[in-house]
Amino acid sequence: MPSSPVVYSYDLGFVYCFFISTAQHRHLLKQNGEGPSRRTRQTLHQRNHSRSKSNQYPNTSLVQVEGVNTKEEVSWYQGKRMAYVYKAKVKKNGSHYRCIWGKVTRPHGNTGVVRAKFKSNLPPKSMGSRVRVFMYPSNI
Repeated sequence: MPSSPVVYSYDLGFVYCFFISTAQHRHLLKQNGEGPSRRTRQTLHQRNHSRSKSNQYPNTSLVQVEGVNTKEEVSWYQGKRMAYVYKAKVKKNGSHYRCIWGKVTRPHGNTGVVRAKFKSNLPPKSMGSRVRVFMYPSNI
C-alpha cells in the first residue's frame, strides 16, 4: 500500500480516490485552514508610549496585536517575548541589524492592545513600526 495520503472526491454518486504526495496534502490542508500551525511569531504594531494627559512614560509601550480585538484573546499573549528589529548605520558583530527584546506584561483596554516593557526603551522612530512577538514561553 502506498504511504501517501488519500483524497476522496464525491461527484454524482461516484467516489473517486486519488493518491497524492505528502507535500500536496500539506498544501491542501493549508488551503483549507486545517492542520497544525507552524507559525513561530506574530506581527504587532507599536502605537504609543503609556501616557497621562500631559506626561509620557516611555518605559511602557502600547502595542496592537494583528487580528486580535478582545481582552480575552490578548490574555494568550501575556508573558510572551517580543523583539523590535531595526537596521543601524554602523556594522556591529558583523551585522547592520540590531534587536531590542521585551515582554508582554498585560492587556491595555478592551481592543487587543497590550502593554509591553523592553530591555531599553523603544526609540521614537519605532512608532507605527512592526514588532515581532514570539510564541514562547508557552503557558499551555
